[in-house]
Amino acid sequence: MTKNKLPVRFTGQHFTIDNALIVDAIRITEIKKHDIVLDIGAGKGFLTVHLARQCNNVVAIENDKFLLDFLRKKFSKKSNVKIIDADFRNYTIPNIGFKVVSSIPYGITSCVLKSLMFDNVANFMGGSLIMQFEPVQKLFSEKIFNPYIIFYHTFFDLTLMYEVAPKSFMPPPKVKSALLRIAKKEPPISAKLKEKYLNFLFYMLQKPDLPVKTVLKKLFRKNQVREISENYGISLNCQVVNMSASQWSACFLEMLDKIPERHHPTK
Repeated sequence: MTKNKLPVRFTGQHFTIDNALIVDAIRITEIKKHDIVLDIGAGKGFLTVHLARQCNNVVAIENDKFLLDFLRKKFSKKSNVKIIDADFRNYTIPNIGFKVVSSIPYGITSCVLKSLMFDNVANFMGGSLIMQFEPVQKLFSEKIFNPYIIFYHTFFDLTLMYEVAPKSFMPPPKVKSALLRIAKKEPPISAKLKEKYLNFLFYMLQKPDLPVKTVLKKLFRKNQVREISENYGISLNCQVVNMSASQWSACFLEMLDKIPERHHPTK
């Protein structure tokens, strides 16, 4: 690291310098030679170097002009590394299957998760993220208030691998970090229905303090609610935020089967 160009703290940019952590992040992603792998916020290429040894198509995305120049020089002789000058929030991922191994800037965590697991749900094949610990914790909360989190768990298996020490970064962050593994599921719902499914989740979670029975009756008849409860092990008296992603996806499929489309929730 050059002393005149440390990562910019207000963007939440902390470079991963722990080789053991980098090796773990790549290993759990199960990268193959033919995979396309994105490194979001590549920085000085600490992670990119290792990725370039594993696969033939690494896409390093960086927004900082100084770091872009550094990356271009560093990988000038690496034909399997493509340097992209872009803010990831404005970057359009090509319509093709891809994986991600990245130590993401903390300031854009929610944008990264939404881009990967919602916007690009059909093509995102999984990966690993080194990220702030608090947002990872929210992904595994017993009560889920955020419809996007239910959506993510419907299409992906999420695993908190372990907490990461501040000394693994330069500069060390003031907050806790973690390694998150994301594996693609064979979901019960087609990715083509992602907008409809998300609309359904937002509609059903409008009043999260209500019991499941009351919420399901917004769409289903009384006998249908009872049948859904019995078929999917749903407690009708618990709060709706206690339902699992698999129970939500089952209810959505029941809606598609039993409820006329004119009554389906929309934006």
